Amino acid sequence: MTATPDLGTQLASPDLLRSVFRRHAAGVAVITARGDGGPVGFTATSLTSVSAEPPLVSFGIGVGASSWPAISETAHVGVHILGEHQQELAGVFARSGADRFGAPTGWREGPEGVPVLDDVLAWLVCRVVARVPAGDHRIVLAEVVLGDPTGAGRPLLYHQGRFNGLRE
Repeated sequence: MTATPDLGTQLASPDLLRSVFRRHAAGVAVITARGDGGPVGFTATSLTSVSAEPPLVSFGIGVGASSWPAISETAHVGVHILGEHQQELAGVFARSGADRFGAPTGWREGPEGVPVLDDVLAWLVCRVVARVPAGDHRIVLAEVVLGDPTGAGRPLLYHQGRFNGLRE
């Protein structure tokens, strides 16, 4: 027996995928790396904890992204968990053509030359172990080298195309 589709049912498409994932609240991270022309970075909502032993994380990046050339070659990346007070910073790192590391962005060169952002909830420096092709993106697997989980505040979320804080 074939089920009758509901009125809202759509065939698979990029628009369908985007529409569904707008309804999925996700934590907001910024991924950074040292590139040949200076630091690079981008906002990511695809950050995932993969394994505790060894400690691995993953994130996705489009091969057309301005940060991809550096991420495709770098040995280390920075992973930054943003707080709800950093909506503007998330927007800067999400905007194409933005001066992501200019004022008012606070950052320093961290371990392995990775740019480390100021005032985040937590950060990690990770060694890239794989870049897996996935359609028009790559899934980057990275092993945690060191980090700092002691930042203060509440997490920033991305939902329905906007950055939001948690509500009580």
